[in-house]
Amino acid sequence: MRKSFLWATFSFSLLCGSFLSYGQIPSGYYNNAAGLNGQALQTALHDIIDDHTVKTYTYLWTAFQTTDVNGSNEVWDMYSDCEFTFVSDQCVTYSNECDCYNREHSFPKSWFNDVSPMNTDLFHLVPTDGKVNSWRSNYPFGETSSVNPDITTGNGSKVGPCNYPGYTGTIFEPVDEYKGDFARNYFYMATRYADVIAGWETNQSSGDAVLDGTSYPAYEEWFLDMIMEWHTNDPVSTKETDRNNAVYAIQNNRNPYIDHPEYVALVWGDMAPEPTNHASNFSANTITLNWIDATGTNLPDGYLVVMSETSFAAIATPTDGTVVADGFYNQNIAFGIETCIFAGLSPSITYYFKIFGFTGSGTSIAYKTDGTVQQVAIEAK
Repeated sequence: MRKSFLWATFSFSLLCGSFLSYGQIPSGYYNNAAGLNGQALQTALHDIIDDHTVKTYTYLWTAFQTTDVNGSNEVWDMYSDCEFTFVSDQCVTYSNECDCYNREHSFPKSWFNDVSPMNTDLFHLVPTDGKVNSWRSNYPFGETSSVNPDITTGNGSKVGPCNYPGYTGTIFEPVDEYKGDFARNYFYMATRYADVIAGWETNQSSGDAVLDGTSYPAYEEWFLDMIMEWHTNDPVSTKETDRNNAVYAIQNNRNPYIDHPEYVALVWGDMAPEPTNHASNFSANTITLNWIDATGTNLPDGYLVVMSETSFAAIATPTDGTVVADGFYNQNIAFGIETCIFAGLSPSITYYFKIFGFTGSGTSIAYKTDGTVQQVAIEAK
């Protein structure tokens, strides 16, 4: 069955032979997300949909009868065009496509070590052809060449090398009409499990290709770019809205990216591209000096701070009427600043500093050199 692309906020689904309204989005459900964007919005949505009612893995067979029923009262399978009857066509064993349907983790369970509550969360679990499910394995979703894929299923889904920029491994590509559905599954997973998803990156190699080890943005750049395209190109359908309402009736939480598709762009859109490279030669090879300004009748106009790599004695006393220019060893700091930084120093070397107040400028400059000149020695780290 092909779906119609309609934006919707409520719908009716067939349940036990009669029509039952699952209702609209509960009043005020998304109030705490109002006016937010970026990670702040993701966090607010996480708090709204967290702690859903967890069902058993066996119960999924029953759940599918309301969450994934097509207009012919058959299983709505997004991986094939097979006609499956609920209950009687549940998988026990299979050899070929269209033998039976089973429970597919569209977000592979090996990526999160098959633990609760992710392993029974209906927002990413769907009924699919058993054989096609085995072909999909735990490969990432992606896009492959239509010319020579490794496998093509009865409805046109494919297994093959990824040709979406950024990844070249084996992927599973669903047909275009369901790409947005699966994209919104993944936006849901990154939000519902924002508190734990950062720890899933290294559980399985195909998961590592998709997950970036953070709670936000959660996905590698190539994958995030792709599912955002899928979300845009395949908008929310009546099928998804019906399913969202049906799952809500079971789990007591919703997929916010079906209710509010605009949230995808608000959370992940317009992210600045990450820098191409890291900084280099990272070290604490700077020394910051601080002081309290001099007081008295004649206040200084500024200070000359002089550095030596050998000793205090090696620091020459400045001469009135001769300005000492700024450089690696010298800094002129205006009165009122009370700090300066010497950078580019060698680690584990002790540097020596003296500070001379001065008035005037040019040939009229006068340095304070009598009395006790302030000095300090510091080791660069």
